[in-house]
Amino acid sequence: MNCDTALILAAGRGERLRPITDSIPKPLIQIGEHRLIEYHLFNLANSGVKTVYINRAHLREQFDNLLSSTKFADIKLVYLDEPDGALETAGAIINAFNKISADKLLVVNGDIWCNFNFENIIHLPDNDNDNAHLVLVANPEHNSNGDFSIRNNRLVELNGGSSYTFSGIGIYRRRLFAGQQIEFKKLAPVLHQQIALERISASIHDGDWIDVGTLERLELLRTKLAAKSS
Repeated sequence: MNCDTALILAAGRGERLRPITDSIPKPLIQIGEHRLIEYHLFNLANSGVKTVYINRAHLREQFDNLLSSTKFADIKLVYLDEPDGALETAGAIINAFNKISADKLLVVNGDIWCNFNFENIIHLPDNDNDNAHLVLVANPEHNSNGDFSIRNNRLVELNGGSSYTFSGIGIYRRRLFAGQQIEFKKLAPVLHQQIALERISASIHDGDWIDVGTLERLELLRTKLAAKSS
């Protein structure tokens, strides 16, 4: 799954982080030394990714005001503007593939924080049968039942065995969305269809990972990073 092009999903409204997100997009919130999205950008640059697309909708002008590309000399940053309300995950990926030439796209949720080494997936052996590769994590308290299971490095539906949570990190092939229009479209139905066809591989990240989706988890991450820097 060799891949040197990434998309960071940053267009969402961030309702559960209001009132903070009334004035700033969630991925631009300052957390420790950097803004949330910058941790991804540093990690992607260190892994060898060359081009990073960032989709944006809510308060999109804040990215120009607050995110300096001069910090990331090793990568090219490109914005993909979406209509108000955004396109959802699959819609954002389709929109990106319509504007780039890459055959594979590494997609990362802009509202997670992790110490994931992206080299672990962008240099995976290429299986031509696969249309995607997803990274899973241990179930957090807020998603204790999990999203998927994994068997022989393949993504499978929850079946009573060990369950895991989708980390928000994955690689997708262009052909997975071939012929689809740019519109509001969720990713989950696409994934479930591909699981049935046995076309998704998967791996587990056992390091740090937090979905910064609520004010409580935002403060948890700030406390965690403050403890690391002290």
